[in-house]
Amino acid sequence: MPEHYDSLEIRDPAVREREQLARLSEIVARAMTAPGWAKHLSGVNPKTVTSRAALASLPVLRKSDISALQKEHPPFGGLNVTAGNKVRRLLMSPGPIFEPEGEGADWWGTARALYAAGVRPGDIVHNSFAYHLTPGGFILESGAHALGCAVIPGGVGNTEQQLEAIAHYKPTGYVGTPDFLKILLDTAEKTGKDASSIKRGLVSGAALPASLREELGRRGVAVLQMYATAELGVIAYESEAREGMIVNETVMVEIVRPGTGDPVLDGEVGEVVVTSSNPDYPMIRLATGDLSALMPGVSPCGRTNSRIKGWMGRADQTAKVKGMFVHPKQVAEIATRHPELKRLRLVVDRAAEQDTMTLLAECASPDTKLETAVAATLQSITKLKGNVRLVAPGTLPNDGKLIADERKS
Repeated sequence: MPEHYDSLEIRDPAVREREQLARLSEIVARAMTAPGWAKHLSGVNPKTVTSRAALASLPVLRKSDISALQKEHPPFGGLNVTAGNKVRRLLMSPGPIFEPEGEGADWWGTARALYAAGVRPGDIVHNSFAYHLTPGGFILESGAHALGCAVIPGGVGNTEQQLEAIAHYKPTGYVGTPDFLKILLDTAEKTGKDASSIKRGLVSGAALPASLREELGRRGVAVLQMYATAELGVIAYESEAREGMIVNETVMVEIVRPGTGDPVLDGEVGEVVVTSSNPDYPMIRLATGDLSALMPGVSPCGRTNSRIKGWMGRADQTAKVKGMFVHPKQVAEIATRHPELKRLRLVVDRAAEQDTMTLLAECASPDTKLETAVAATLQSITKLKGNVRLVAPGTLPNDGKLIADERKS
């Protein structure tokens, strides 16, 4: 069997970028035929969105925005190009956020991630993602079907019943959370059921510590991860090289400063923002709320798309200080007003039974006058007093944190 899913995966990166940018204005124009996108992107001329810089000038959309829009304009907030009564499934995620599944094979772009995990046409895949209202089970099932695989719809729970099906059908692939795969293998061992047919796993929805990956490997299952959401489908996935997660061919990924839509330098940790070309339910600069960073170079497996480091935490670091909420975008605003500052971190702590704030800010030429000015800006923006310490460039960690809450609970 070929090593790669298709030729798109091994394109010259410059060719991929050129081809994606050539379609960008068309994607934005199609999205703006939907009333929700027309309102969100009001004033935007799609014909001008032909570069990364032009894309970065568009407003981000957050999941909280989707939820609010759906209450105002059910069922999908006016973000769907295809009418709600003309899609395949009507689904629901926690929030609640309501999502469609449109017609067509591999609607969420999952087959590529399955292929990278070693799943091949003709394989049987056991699917332990949820099927009840939520999209998870269908996201993986649609990709497996597009790849030419049969699927056991295990869903969640009912461990012994799932093991009966595994022992009978002998699937070679598993999709679900890594935790539940361990439960299946543990239970099979205790009850004498045969789950040894499972050799490959594509997991998501929970952390995969190195220790768990190694344990599953010792027990005969080679496990790789994918990163997906219901709105975007598969954003990125691992290959056998296990060096970061390769961005899917169906999306464009940006890494931005938390609380803003401003792209960070390559290698800097920031929030993952994604634009998808889904014809039924396009997403333009959807902020996932997850932190990651772009990696240099290409994967040793031969796939040439950009890579992210994987999940590195949540971008929403909002903290309540003295009864008032302080948001990452407020910290980012301080950097905007004082361009001589580089990386910032607001440390929230307690002293003498009182909340305290200390803003650490990297600065090449610190002085008392600037420190005073920054303190005034901090108070003006947050309506709270705090200390300011200017530190040398490179002092603060590259972890995407703008607010570090160090109070003991």
